[in-house]
Amino acid sequence: MVSEKDLSLKTPQWCPGCGHYGFLTALKKAIAELNWDPTSILLVSGIGCSGRISYYVKVYGFHTLHGRPIPAALAAKLVNPKLNVIAVSGDGDAFALGMSHFIHAARRNPDITYVVLNNMIYGLTTGQVSPTSLKGMKTKTTPRGNVERPVNAIKLAMMAGATFVARGFSGDIAQLVELTKMALQHKGFSYLEVLSPCVTFNRVATYQWFREHIINVDKLDDYDPTDYPKVMSFLSRLKEDEYPTGLIYINKEEKTLREHIVPGYETPIPELDLEVKNYRKRYEELFREFE
Repeated sequence: MVSEKDLSLKTPQWCPGCGHYGFLTALKKAIAELNWDPTSILLVSGIGCSGRISYYVKVYGFHTLHGRPIPAALAAKLVNPKLNVIAVSGDGDAFALGMSHFIHAARRNPDITYVVLNNMIYGLTTGQVSPTSLKGMKTKTTPRGNVERPVNAIKLAMMAGATFVARGFSGDIAQLVELTKMALQHKGFSYLEVLSPCVTFNRVATYQWFREHIINVDKLDDYDPTDYPKVMSFLSRLKEDEYPTGLIYINKEEKTLREHIVPGYETPIPELDLEVKNYRKRYEELFREFE
């Protein structure tokens, strides 16, 4: 007989209608369509409603601390480049405690995929304001309305140096599957944001609200995701309540972090024949390159 505890680890404990179900479906479909071996995948998650996703996919999982999925994911990829590493956060996890990790990961370009399920609220702790909550939004911690402007993570990721930036919507599974597949296959730091409505605690940014405020760049004839200046110009012209979705930006030319710092970068570190002097020599060369 299956215990209640066992079921809680295998059955999603999200509210009915939660946008996170959309990404969970897209992630599973993407992995299946890529025909990836589940034993080649590590799924790292943080704290919040999104943090439980590492229990719901039959791959290796690591449920880490608040704001810390990126360091764990980065370390795993550096040690074993054969792993396909995916880190998942909520907006509070990513842009409150985890903000510095996000910025530095983007500029270092490790070969990992970072997904942020953005519902613009702290859902697990029952409805406090988050870094992406809309200005004027009333929550448990902002009963008179949020006075802060929301974090624009798409622009932030690009300015920090992310080589893949995309945004999907959990109400558009077909597009989300394709964006997830592209993010997983990209060589470098892939940032995928998912607009994921919280049906319980965010009664403003609903499915219908998002549909009215989304601009799908995949359907724009003159949009070029490889042209950084034009993409930044496009983003700068958007209103604060306009949310571009689709493949926002991609750069396939940058080397990954491990290619820069680890000799024989395609081989897991335990399999490398490395001596301390070789590491020291490589780091001395690296530092001279940056002088």
